[in-house]
Amino acid sequence: MVLDTHMVSEEEKSPLEVFKEWFAEAEKSEPGLAEAMTLATADESGMPSARMVLLKEVTEKGFVFYTNLESQKGLELAENPKAALVFHWKSLKRQVRVSGVVQPVSGLEADAYFASRARGAQIGAWASDQSRPMKSQFDLEKNVARFTAKFGVSKVNRPPNWSGFCVIPSAVEFWEERPFRLHRRTLYRSENGTWSVRYLFP
Repeated sequence: MVLDTHMVSEEEKSPLEVFKEWFAEAEKSEPGLAEAMTLATADESGMPSARMVLLKEVTEKGFVFYTNLESQKGLELAENPKAALVFHWKSLKRQVRVSGVVQPVSGLEADAYFASRARGAQIGAWASDQSRPMKSQFDLEKNVARFTAKFGVSKVNRPPNWSGFCVIPSAVEFWEERPFRLHRRTLYRSENGTWSVRYLFP
């Protein structure tokens, strides 16, 4: 049997396939959290805000993360369901930018991920009124103690205000450092359900 040895180029792959390849390399070489990403959201008026969160999954639809729905990012995504992500892997001298619309994950998906978390993180999800003011760190510690006692040795269910979002990309840009600042930039855009690819000047 003669095998087809044709190599698939980046241009023939979806950006999610390329991302998975880059991410696998980052997991091996990045000394910190390869899954750390900047999440940028905006409120109803258009005022932006950004913070670091952790990527939990890349599905056929997009990039999944979890949060308190009553946090600043949760409330902003409810008002304006669009977001941007940035991954920066210093060890590889690579960056990926993503932008697109945001959809909530299903309750079953959120339940499954919550069940996989460490028990301390599950208790923390109940104890933290994320983004809300508190008088001192002792307020959080009291809440942790209260919910630890409440659940005892029983199963910790997912809080009703805790779930996940999927950023469904409409644009993904891959940036790779090259000598003399002649960096490589490849932009994928979704157009009518298909991806177009173009190179950008650095």
